[in-house]
Amino acid sequence: MVRDLPRDERPREKLIAYGADALSNAELLAVLLHTGTREQSVLHLAESVLGKFKERGIASIVHTSVADLAGIHGIGPSKAASILAAVELGRRLAKKAAEKVQIVHGPEDAAHYVMPHLRYEQKEHFAVLLLNTKNHILGLRDVSIGSLSASVVHPREVFAMAIRYAAASMILVHNHPSGDPNPSREDLAITDRLVKAGRILDIPVLDHIILGDNRFLSLKEKGMIS
Repeated sequence: MVRDLPRDERPREKLIAYGADALSNAELLAVLLHTGTREQSVLHLAESVLGKFKERGIASIVHTSVADLAGIHGIGPSKAASILAAVELGRRLAKKAAEKVQIVHGPEDAAHYVMPHLRYEQKEHFAVLLLNTKNHILGLRDVSIGSLSASVVHPREVFAMAIRYAAASMILVHNHPSGDPNPSREDLAITDRLVKAGRILDIPVLDHIILGDNRFLSLKEKGMIS
């Protein structure tokens, strides 16, 4: 049990002494859960919870319900609510931090801004990051939501969004729920089509950012946009 551990190895005491970043995922979760059960310590209970998301990755907790978590032995509605509240707080803090990016100087800025919005989505979202003449961000707007493997995107929907917000240029953005940001043939075909449409409408497509699991790929950087 946790009480049998040396004091400086107990999750709560360790956090107080060394800071939250010194704790493992299981230890952080143990602090949230507070207590275990008669059969297992709070650390073992935390590991059981994390084990449920081992294949899909810890980020998939974002899409879990109270009922799903409460179905784990030792996790009732109260503990489940605490976990989901902490996860949602983390998401909101990440989005708030991303909002500090006001000007896009390159792919990293664009990816940093959009990552908290699209990273955890289980379906493929296609969006546009709209910019003014000085590359200030006007907003991020969803264009379509597809299946787990593809989005259907039409130029008129993309550029109607740009015209509506008086954007001078745009960056295309979409996520790959698989976590792999490498482009498919469809991604390249859609990009080429929209780049050509942007030239006609004088609303240039500067880049296409594909998001994976905490990583991204810029088609511009890879030389896939001419």
